[in-house]
Amino acid sequence: MTVSTRYLLAVYELAETTDERVSTTAIADAVDRSRPTTTEAIQRLDDHGLVDYEAYQGVRLTDDGRERAASLHEEYEVLNRFFDDVLGVEGAAEEAADLVGIVSPTVLGRLDETVIAPVADRTDAEETMQSSE
Repeated sequence: MTVSTRYLLAVYELAETTDERVSTTAIADAVDRSRPTTTEAIQRLDDHGLVDYEAYQGVRLTDDGRERAASLHEEYEVLNRFFDDVLGVEGAAEEAADLVGIVSPTVLGRLDETVIAPVADRTDAEETMQSSE
C-alpha cells in the first residue's frame, strides 16, 4: 500500500458520515505516524483534490477522494477475504493492506469472481452431492 493510499483509507474508515471531518491526530494514530508527517501527507492529498484539509479543523473527503477511498476499501475487502477465507493466512488483514492499490483490477476481479465466489458454490454443491448419496 502506498503512503497516500494508507492515509486516504484511514480518513475513509474514520469518517462516520460523508461530511464528517476527521482530526489529523486520529489519522496519525490510525496509520501509526507522527502528526507532522500525517499533516504533510494530508496536505499532499489536498493538493491532489482527494481531501479538503483545513488546519485545526480536520480533513474531509472530497467526492473524488470518497470514490477513490471506497474503491480502495473494496480492494482491501476482496484481498482480505481471499487471504483469510481461501488461503487461511494468519495476518490476512496486514497482507491485504500491503497489496491495496498495487494489485491490478483484473487480478482483483478474478479473485472476487473466480476464486472467492465459487468457494461458497463448491460448498453448496458438495452438500447437495452428499445429501443425495
